[in-house]
Amino acid sequence: MYWRTKRTDRRTGFEEMGKTAMWVARERELLGIIAVADGVRETSRQAIAEMTSLGLSVYMLTGDNRKTAQAIAQSVGILQERVFAEVLPEQKAEMVKKLQREGNVVGMVGDGINDAPALATAEIGFAIGSGTDVAIETADIALLRGDLLSVVTAIRLSKATIKKIRQNLFWAFGYNSLGVPLAAFGFISPVIAGAAMALSSVSVVSNSVLLRRFRSTV
Repeated sequence: MYWRTKRTDRRTGFEEMGKTAMWVARERELLGIIAVADGVRETSRQAIAEMTSLGLSVYMLTGDNRKTAQAIAQSVGILQERVFAEVLPEQKAEMVKKLQREGNVVGMVGDGINDAPALATAEIGFAIGSGTDVAIETADIALLRGDLLSVVTAIRLSKATIKKIRQNLFWAFGYNSLGVPLAAFGFISPVIAGAAMALSSVSVVSNSVLLRRFRSTV
């Protein structure tokens, strides 16, 4: 009984350190325990913090056992109530659907075959570039780096792009809203109206080119 309890305590200790413990046996004889773990990148905690600062709610979906998942989540700053462990591939997709039914826009980050259903279900799927071909083909965005900070960069770039689109619409509608009535009532000549329209196009293109100056801060 003591031998068995000692092995169980050791397994629990491995799981609390974020490692998956596996029993090793020969026929019906228990020989020991092997602990395996994927190393957590040093930038993962920073990436989670950056996502939170952007107003995002970060969840963790994993097939690992609960104790291991909770230990990893704690190390990177994910709230324990947002950790879902021991889930199958179809359950990951169902969890994404559940969040969507609650009114959330869901982005899914994954790198394996098991993540493909959830990547396809989410509004935006991010595939880690070093992951499986299935995940990359299924996702909407393939990240070149196997780093969660790439997700933050992609989100910030998308926000900057939307901002530019809104600015361009403002300038385009501004020129037309002002120029068309003035030209229609004869307050400005057609030549000046044509020049204003050309200037509208130039301002929109020039403003869009400024997006090349985007630099990620992470």
